[in-house]
Amino acid sequence: MNIEIRHIKKSYGKKAVLRDVNLSAKAGECIGILGKNGSGKSTLFSVLCGLQKGSGEFFCDGEDMMKSPSRRAAAVGFVPQSPPLIGELTALDNLRLWYKRDELERSLSEGMLKLLGVDEFLRVTVSKMSGGMKKRLSIGCAVANDPSVLLLDEPSGALDLVCKEHIGEYLDHFKSRGGITLIATHDIHELVSCDHLYLLKDGVLTLHEGDRSLQTLAGLLV
Repeated sequence: MNIEIRHIKKSYGKKAVLRDVNLSAKAGECIGILGKNGSGKSTLFSVLCGLQKGSGEFFCDGEDMMKSPSRRAAAVGFVPQSPPLIGELTALDNLRLWYKRDELERSLSEGMLKLLGVDEFLRVTVSKMSGGMKKRLSIGCAVANDPSVLLLDEPSGALDLVCKEHIGEYLDHFKSRGGITLIATHDIHELVSCDHLYLLKDGVLTLHEGDRSLQTLAGLLV
């Protein structure tokens, strides 16, 4: 699986949020997208996954996902900043909305949900979960269709070390299977393990190939 994002643009009225976004990635790569709050990171992911309309092209192995909603739904998993979960339901009931019964049982016993540690809080209602539980459950829902591309918007903000470890282990496994991960963040600590780093500023995405020290990355956000 290879992806190619070309000339993605998005405006709200006369305000251009995304002016010309281009990016490419190969199987097994993790791409970090660094940008200040309000720079358009969430908007970019919403356009790529189909939640918002925008112009441009998003190719997965030569097929434009922007023109194939059903194919995009199967190939792309999206985890937004705010967990898209039903608060009155338990973790198990939320998962049942995404998984077939046999697939859910298998994933909980030896698959992705087990790796994420979701099996530890299946009977807890979302309204009573910690932020880390909600994040892990959200990722579990996002990968129900076994996507090839995973979009993570601020994945570890305000999470404890145990939760970050669970998510890190899952992402390592996802990469080892050839999955492509795009992480959008303003937290420079989340970018350490990324294979390539881009800066989103003034609606344009620029590849950063230089020094990745914390001081340098912090300077990019100024």
